[in-house]
Amino acid sequence: MRPYKVIITDHSFPGIEAERELVEAAGGSLEVARCKTEDDVIAACQGADALLVQWAPITERVLRSLARCKAVIRYGIGVDNVDLAAARRLGVAVANIPDYCIDEVADHTVALALALARQLPATHERLRAGDWKITPPSPMAAFRDMSFVVIGLGRIGRSVLGRAKAFGFRLAAHDPLAPEAAFRDSGARRLALDGAFAEADILSLHVPLGPETRRLVSMGRLRAMKPTAILINTSRGGLVDTLSLATALTEGLIAGAGLDVFEEEPIPPEHPLLRCPNTILTSHTAWFSEASVVRLQRLAAEEAVRALKGQPLKNRVNT
Repeated sequence: MRPYKVIITDHSFPGIEAERELVEAAGGSLEVARCKTEDDVIAACQGADALLVQWAPITERVLRSLARCKAVIRYGIGVDNVDLAAARRLGVAVANIPDYCIDEVADHTVALALALARQLPATHERLRAGDWKITPPSPMAAFRDMSFVVIGLGRIGRSVLGRAKAFGFRLAAHDPLAPEAAFRDSGARRLALDGAFAEADILSLHVPLGPETRRLVSMGRLRAMKPTAILINTSRGGLVDTLSLATALTEGLIAGAGLDVFEEEPIPPEHPLLRCPNTILTSHTAWFSEASVVRLQRLAAEEAVRALKGQPLKNRVNT
């Protein structure tokens, strides 16, 4: 009997020893490719029973060309590089790894929010320029008088609110799918979407990217925010119209933004966000710790093994 074949389409890890050990222990074989395009995946992944995917595009054309493939496992939380509808039609299970970096992303989110709310970047630059003052560059509210609002009350959103609670913020959230128990347990008021934008002193995004959420943060919604508000995005870059955000920051429509993700990555060197005031921009590092890398690789390989054995996937996203 032909051994099962798992192919890693692409990855940025130092090594893939954990994946190889788990797949081979289950009687499978593991191959590694360096795919960037649909054609790359089609050429490199023939005969695969399952794919482990980081950034490579898994489109309907790709899926139709891989007749044996029964499962696609995404290294990470977002699955916007996988055509979920096509996979469902073709009987291909798709799973993500939603619980490998919850603490890391929540920590990064709150670190961005606190630094901007306390005006650390602006104060730092002022001091470097030789201007010593014992008051901040702009009016500054106490955390206890600020509303920390999340859009999306899933694992990370709840973890962010737990950290914000420790600093004394007033908590609120928008999530039409979350049960009342999630709001109650988080200590967060439920807000409509428009209310979330209007009331937030800090607005943090924690929703997947899809047709309904792409460019959720538009110029219209930025204009609806307080001029003292801060926007944080550690979720998916496409949630924010970044050109509109740059305009809003330059014109003072909002006070600041902390972004770890962007519509185009790497962010182009000519992008106006790179010249905006009161911003902290990080290069998609919110997920990272030494421990999270190990967890991600191990959990993804375990999910692939379940697929090979015909067992239910733990985190299937296209049921």
